[in-house]
Amino acid sequence: MSVQDPSKLLIVDDLPENLRALDALIRGEERLVFQASNGDEALALMLEHEFALAILDVQMPGMDGFELAELMRGTERTRNIPIVFVSAAGRELNYAFKGYETGAVDFLYKPLDSDAVRSKVNVFVTLDQQRRQMQRQMAALERSRQEQETLLRELNQTQEELQRSLRMRDEFMSLVAHELRTPLNTLFLETQMRSLQLKRGTLATINPDQFDAMIKRDERQIKAMIRLIDDMLDVSRMRSGQLSIRPAQVELVTLLERVVSDLSLQAAATGSTLTLREHHPVQGCWDEFRIEQVVVNLLTNALRYGGGQPVEVSVQYNGDTVRIDVRDEGKGIAPSDLERIFEPYERGARNGEPKGLGLGLYISRQLAISHGGELTVTSKPGEGSTFSLVLPTCEQTVPAATTA
Repeated sequence: MSVQDPSKLLIVDDLPENLRALDALIRGEERLVFQASNGDEALALMLEHEFALAILDVQMPGMDGFELAELMRGTERTRNIPIVFVSAAGRELNYAFKGYETGAVDFLYKPLDSDAVRSKVNVFVTLDQQRRQMQRQMAALERSRQEQETLLRELNQTQEELQRSLRMRDEFMSLVAHELRTPLNTLFLETQMRSLQLKRGTLATINPDQFDAMIKRDERQIKAMIRLIDDMLDVSRMRSGQLSIRPAQVELVTLLERVVSDLSLQAAATGSTLTLREHHPVQGCWDEFRIEQVVVNLLTNALRYGGGQPVEVSVQYNGDTVRIDVRDEGKGIAPSDLERIFEPYERGARNGEPKGLGLGLYISRQLAISHGGELTVTSKPGEGSTFSLVLPTCEQTVPAATTA
């Protein structure tokens, strides 16, 4: 039996000396004895405690033992408490029959047999302890079952995530091979063509403008491969917390003008236009290279998915923060994809639309966070998208490095 979880016994009698005598008779280490001098006190205790046994005196003024038993049997909380009646009346009154009718488990006559009383109480205390132990075991089994279900769900989720990671890895490797093969094939063909011209002795016939065009094509292909490798390295550094941020004073509008100018030819090639709304200079403490990287990613993304429509860049400044909006007029993004596109290796490409490694937006959001800012998107299908980069302008908000 558990001393920490003792069985509770209730004795009800209108005579204090009877209560004291019965209390001394049944008290023990593994049990608590509660006393009540009338039915009302007994009912109040039953609403507060869970009793293993109630010993009721039959003849009490006001509410007698039988009436108390009937009330107990009519209440859900007290219905199953075992009742033992005690009476000083003679056996000829047949109180025992009435007691059993009201749901008693036993009927005792005074003077009480001490050994018999202790033996009967011991039986009910043992039954109560066994019932409590069974409840604890059932609760433990239920907790174990719930833990197993939780573990099974976690295992299934982990398995699904692992399978998704494997699919993403295979797809990513395929994309990397494709993205690298394209510029490498171009460079290889250019090299073969020049080698052939060299063998034939016709290299001198190529005019300077043609050489210049060849060199620029080579530079574009090499830059594409460098950009691809840099993106993969950035993701690796972010996840290991080793991407350094070097903040310094930057004039934002000048940076935006330079990036828009550099990407104007790329915009024209897609049939689009890039415009920057006029704004007075905005100073902030950021890593200029990283902020430029974010803006280039957003503009490149807008040109890629903008469907040849105009792309506009605007700036809003309120003193503590500055917001850069990049808006396109393309197909827009489905609500279910608004957060997915910021995950690594996730792309907005569908059914032959432009593809990439799916790293640009992920890297851009992490760089925004590393500056104490945020990168969000609002979009409606058919109405275009607006990517908003919010940055604090004060140096104190800029951490030394980002962690993924």
